[in-house]
Amino acid sequence: MTQNTDTTARPAPAAPAHAAAPGPQSAGTSAAPEIRASLDRLIAWLRAHDYAAYDTFDGLSAWYLRPLTFERKLPRQILQQAVRRFPLNIRPLLGIPKSRSTKGQAFIARGYLRLAAAAHEAAEREAWESEARAALDWLLDHPSPGYSGVCWGNHFDYQSRGFYLPKGAPTIVWTSLIGLSFLDGYRQLGDRRYLDAAVSACRHIQLDLARHPHGEAVCINYIVGTECQVHNANVLGAALLAETYRETGEEALRDLARRAAMYSAERQLPDGAWYYGEAEIVHWIDSFHTAYVLDSLRHYADATGDPSFAPQLERGYAYWKATFFLPDGTPRYYHNKTLPLDIQCASQAIDTLVYFSDRDPQALDLALRVARWTIANMQDRSGYFYYRRYSRRIVNRTPTLHWGQATMLSALAALYLALLDGSAKP
Repeated sequence: MTQNTDTTARPAPAAPAHAAAPGPQSAGTSAAPEIRASLDRLIAWLRAHDYAAYDTFDGLSAWYLRPLTFERKLPRQILQQAVRRFPLNIRPLLGIPKSRSTKGQAFIARGYLRLAAAAHEAAEREAWESEARAALDWLLDHPSPGYSGVCWGNHFDYQSRGFYLPKGAPTIVWTSLIGLSFLDGYRQLGDRRYLDAAVSACRHIQLDLARHPHGEAVCINYIVGTECQVHNANVLGAALLAETYRETGEEALRDLARRAAMYSAERQLPDGAWYYGEAEIVHWIDSFHTAYVLDSLRHYADATGDPSFAPQLERGYAYWKATFFLPDGTPRYYHNKTLPLDIQCASQAIDTLVYFSDRDPQALDLALRVARWTIANMQDRSGYFYYRRYSRRIVNRTPTLHWGQATMLSALAALYLALLDGSAKP
């Protein structure tokens, strides 16, 4: 197994003057101030850049190279992957602009809601809630038009191994994660518009996304009009349906969520892992997509009270925890190799470990080790987090938005809240 041993931290600036002091700490929460300091640096960077940055897969927005693809699949893949994998950020040279991201705004909203829950002063809580409202309201103003319910997609064209997705075309991953953030907003802020958005997103899943049947189980497709069985996408849809059922009591949502969860639960591998998808070309196993599956199965169980998939959830969590971390908290990417060290693996690991810390007494300690490693090795002195480390010396310092800044804001806020109050928050 290849290990990265670079643990040299960049000098960290003092916390911004506007940073609020952490609230009262219970025993064992002495780490909360360092997590808050990292959060303050990240938030200052996001505000300074008006919540806009690059995306890992925005290479097809290189307007003067795009014609050279002749709009064929392979050349589009080459251009997209070349921009993504090049160790330097060449986007400014290619005319690729910084942008806001729909998925990014959802994670930013979730992070601010968690900071509001951690606040001990009314004024601070109201300030964070205002930031969360701004992100959620922006999402209400930027859905993908023309579907049976609200839904969201990329702000750029995207070519995968299996399909081409034009700018704005919705995906179940984006729509489900954004819908879950709206439910968070509804529960914490009491704004009925946010519940209505989640219900509408479920209508999109029910009416616009075809389902691949397998006995009683079904797999909800990744995108409209294309057969694509991807496990994290399928169960993220199930999570949104189940959590919306929790608020509305609509049995049709619960039933579809159960059948979708059944599909992926039945395809768990003997060791507890899941392939990314069922097609042979997507038979890989990685950390953050596995974590999405675990989060989603737990959302289903918590929202419905149905314990049917508890064995798969327990086996999958044990596999994930034992496979994807080095002793110092370094988050591994794949089940069979560590590199590249990717910021999405770090952020999702922290988030999932906090979510499961009420079941696993060791999870919060591991989440803190991952956070400390990530802050030391991936956070720039200006506040943002790097995209990837390929080796000790080769680092891609591109400031990606949803893949990095937004997910780290959400994850570190969850960890900060858990350290302060001693409990885990989904």
